[in-house]
Parts: sequence; structure tokens; C-alpha cells
Amino acid sequence: MMQKFILDVDTGVDDAQGIMVALSAPNVKILGITCCHGNTPLENVLKNTLRVLKVCNKLDIPVYRGCSVPLLARKQHASDYHGKDGLGDVPDPEAPGLELLQKRKAPQAIIQMVKENPGEVILVATAPLTNLAVAVQLDPSLPKKLKSVYIMGGNIESRGNTTVCGEFNFVADPEAAYIVLDRYTCPTYIASWEFTCRNSLPWSFCDQWLSQNTEKAAFMKRITALSMKKARSEEYQKEVTEGKGFNSCDTYAVAAAIDASFITESEEVAVTVELDGTQTRGMMVLDYMELLNKTHKAVIMKKVDLEKMKQMFMNSLK
Repeated sequence: MMQKFILDVDTGVDDAQGIMVALSAPNVKILGITCCHGNTPLENVLKNTLRVLKVCNKLDIPVYRGCSVPLLARKQHASDYHGKDGLGDVPDPEAPGLELLQKRKAPQAIIQMVKENPGEVILVATAPLTNLAVAVQLDPSLPKKLKSVYIMGGNIESRGNTTVCGEFNFVADPEAAYIVLDRYTCPTYIASWEFTCRNSLPWSFCDQWLSQNTEKAAFMKRITALSMKKARSEEYQKEVTEGKGFNSCDTYAVAAAIDASFITESEEVAVTVELDGTQTRGMMVLDYMELLNKTHKAVIMKKVDLEKMKQMFMNSLK
């Protein structure tokens, strides 16, 4: 049975990997891709998304321009890891132009696509949650019409990668993350920062994955060279993946949305986002004591079937 996806992205290297995994899944139809500020400024996100679709021969998938700034927070990017352009600073002179973008803006497009497919759409969000927050403010009934939402973001043990206690996507727009976790009462699945670090892919597999003799593999090898170099560094391995390998953060949310059996261990708990703390602004809060009195609980991923993820990765570059 075909699953209908909307991908909400801030296309850096791991978003590109997630998009390509979704494109190669035989049971997935991508209704549209909505773009948001994040890893790189919005204009780069738009160009990068079209570049990924071009190499996959999927430029027929609609791409929408979303929010270029957070709701209230100071704008920030992740160019130290993804490159200044978000895709490893290896520009393509023949990249598709932005005239291919749809006229409708991303939040309105999300509302429209969900309205046309009530109860069928899986929304996969791998960017700061600004587009989703604006969409639910424009249409408060939106979450009731969604099948589910999968989010890469937040953290479960106050282990930060951007601030002392904050994961990038949530820190980049804490108010948006707060709104989404509060108002999206459809089934919600979260791939947190620490979870992705602990379920990283072995380097030996990554070498095998990138050595495939295809145009897609050559593209992936080019755009990941910069981030792979940083990820292989002794400091990064020690701090992030505990020496285990490569962490393609966003792809975990995509893989879980594609195949429910990918998640082998999880827990359900009410969550929110800290907005006021000096050290903890943007941190995801897990309410184990049930003091928030929230009836809606999110599924927090704990462990996954990495063999299934490896197969999805291999298929994505064939």
C-alpha cells in the first residue's frame, strides 16, 4: 500500500540522504517537499533540494518555498558541518533554477495537500519546525487530518549539539518546536539527537555505500566529503557517536516513517520545549512525572533495526 509523504526539509547533507532514501522506497509517494531555513539559508535549501531531485530524476515532485527566518529566535545555520551552501561546497553549474518552484508557499501547501488527502498524509519534518508551526496557526484543524508526523529534533538527556542543552533543529526555532509539540496531536514520532548518535552506521558500511558505481553514489560522495571528514575526526567521534561511525540524523525519521518495524524499542511520553531557560532554551523536556497534564504523548525512538537502514541506504544510490 502506497504511503503519502510530505517532506519538510532544510536540505543539508543528511536531509539529502533522507530525501534520496524516501525517493527510492517503493511504497512511498512524495506529494511535495517544503523547504525551511536551517542548515543553510533558505535560498540554498531550495537550490539543494532541486539538485537532489535532479540527480534522482524526480524534478516532477513539487517543491515549495517556506519560512526564511524563525518565529522569534535569532537566525542561525550549520555551515561548519554542511558547508556554506549546505551541500559540502561543491557547486553544480548545471543545477536546476528556482523558476521550478511552486507558487504556493510551504505552510499553505502543507494545509492544501493534507486537505486533499485527509487521514493519509505522513509529514516528515527534518528541519526547524517553523513551517509546521505556521501551518497549524493558519489551520488549527490540520493535525486532525494528518495520519502522523515524524520529527528529527530535540534531545532526551539535555545533551546539546548547538547549545549546552539544545539540539540544532529545536534551538533554531524553539517557539515553533513548542507549538508543534503542543498542537500536533496526531501520532507523533521523534528521532532525538542522542538516539541518532547511539544508532550510527559503521564506517565500513559507509565506504561500501558510497562505492556503488552510479551517478547517485558519485553525487553523494561529492556532497558528503566535507561532513564525512569532520565526522571521522577523533574529536567528533568521541563527542558525538562514541566512536561508532556515521550519523545521518534526518534519515532516521524518514526510515521510521517508511517502515514502522524499523523502530525496535521506544517509549511514549508527553513532551514540551523549554523557552525561557538561560542554558536550556530549546531543550526538549520529557514529562515522566506527568506534571504537564498532557493527554497526547509522543513516541520517542530508542533503538532501531540498522540492517533495514543499511538496505534503504544502499537502495537510495542504485
